[in-house]
Amino acid sequence: MDPKYIFVTGGVVSSLGKGLTAASIAMLLEGRGLKTAMMKLDPYLNVDPGTMNPFEHGEVYVTDDGAETDLDLGHYYRFSNTAISRGSNATSGQIYDTVIKKERKGDYLGKTVQVVPHVTDEIKHRILHCGAESKPHVVIIEIGGTIGDIESLPFLEAIRQFRYERSSSCINIHLTYVPYLKAAGEVKTKPTQHSVQILREIGIIPDIVLCRCENPLSEEIKDKISLFCSVKKDAVIDEPDVEFSIYEVPVCLKNQGLDRKVCELLGLPDSKVDISQWEEMLHKMRHPKMKLVIGIVGKYLQHQDAYKSVFEALAHAAIANQVELEIRRFESDKILEESSVEKAIAGCDGYLVPGGFGERGWMGKILAAKYCRENKIPYFGLCLGMQVLCVEFARHVLGINDANSTEMDPLTQNPVICLLSEQKGVQDLGGTMRLGAYNCSLKKGSKAEKAYGKNVISERHRHRYEFNNAYKEKCEEKGLILSGTLENSTLSEIAEIKDHPWMVGVQFHPEFKSKPTEPHPLFKDFIAAVVARKKNG
Repeated sequence: MDPKYIFVTGGVVSSLGKGLTAASIAMLLEGRGLKTAMMKLDPYLNVDPGTMNPFEHGEVYVTDDGAETDLDLGHYYRFSNTAISRGSNATSGQIYDTVIKKERKGDYLGKTVQVVPHVTDEIKHRILHCGAESKPHVVIIEIGGTIGDIESLPFLEAIRQFRYERSSSCINIHLTYVPYLKAAGEVKTKPTQHSVQILREIGIIPDIVLCRCENPLSEEIKDKISLFCSVKKDAVIDEPDVEFSIYEVPVCLKNQGLDRKVCELLGLPDSKVDISQWEEMLHKMRHPKMKLVIGIVGKYLQHQDAYKSVFEALAHAAIANQVELEIRRFESDKILEESSVEKAIAGCDGYLVPGGFGERGWMGKILAAKYCRENKIPYFGLCLGMQVLCVEFARHVLGINDANSTEMDPLTQNPVICLLSEQKGVQDLGGTMRLGAYNCSLKKGSKAEKAYGKNVISERHRHRYEFNNAYKEKCEEKGLILSGTLENSTLSEIAEIKDHPWMVGVQFHPEFKSKPTEPHPLFKDFIAAVVARKKNG
């Protein structure tokens, strides 16, 4: 059977939560026994977000097959069982790059190459490929940006054509914003009317209008939206702000009957939806047994989405340990401005140092790692956070005062962290790091092996630098154990301090593989160690 297609567009303002909504729809359909695939179409001209500043774009999510993608793919992974791969994300940059390369090769046989049909055909080809890759029942395609943006027009035209060619197999869900004007004391539908009007001018008539709002909408407001947007009343569904967590969104949409309406419109079986495991997770989240304070020492903390997967993975581990987390954010480059590191970051039960690039904030992170090691406070280092752990140990335990990373000082005489051999000579920054899933062998009896419960794991990478094994023997003599090694190689991927309650650094990004119902083993073990330390005083 050919798959059905759901296109999710957004209007009025950005940051409404199209990714969360699309992921929630996938989860509800999977709860009905359907297999889903998901795709994000991004209108920016970058080939991928790999070279984009985290302050501007937020987190770069990495798939098993090594694609650097939009952070919404992280939502897809956390909420659903859909297979996330390189084919799950396409940017305008990728589309135009492919079309231009085909033109240069002569694939268009001398024709004038235009947005219609050549660019739109390439977009449709990507959508069909996503639908064919895993043979799903339903493909959910999220279109980035806001209706009315010039950048989105080729994608919308491609969707219009796609729907025209497969009218019985496609629906459009339009996510819009219905504001409440406090001064007037009224909910306003005009922005939604205008947004749908723009969509209809393009040739796309929405089948469902999802209304983001502060509070549930009245029947009168829904009647008005239905009338002016030419959408049936039962297809006008509100999506109010949730009280505790984004993980409540699927339950909210289920209670509104969104999944039932989708199945009705697409002719899918109206079977019972089962999300009991998800609801059990929410119950645990709402009933914590204690509170913890976790400090994040990073350099992109001003942007709330720069470490999106890290924050979510911590939340998952907290749910599993039935604790409430308070996250305190410490800008690593500000630590040196205080008279002592203790004054700068004290007051937390555990600390996490996430990934990053460049020298800014490097010393602040090293001081944070030293503070955790000396005071026996649980520490978790991700990617750069592992490199910080190793350099700090070399400086203050081995006595190599000038130990460093060649990323921070290319001329250092003691490169404890150095450039990966395959990275030497690389000129282009985009898509050239060590990316994607690799197997790692764990040392028997290590904290890592105990956390995972097995001795071979697979984790996703995004880095250029590695631990220099010339320093391995000296480090292990003094108590820094390299407990994880790239399978069939000598590349060190996990470091941990021997005589410490829990001080572990990993060269990979475990946060990318955590789900609220399946917390990542290392995050779960980190929070468990923090709980144990707090209970023991």
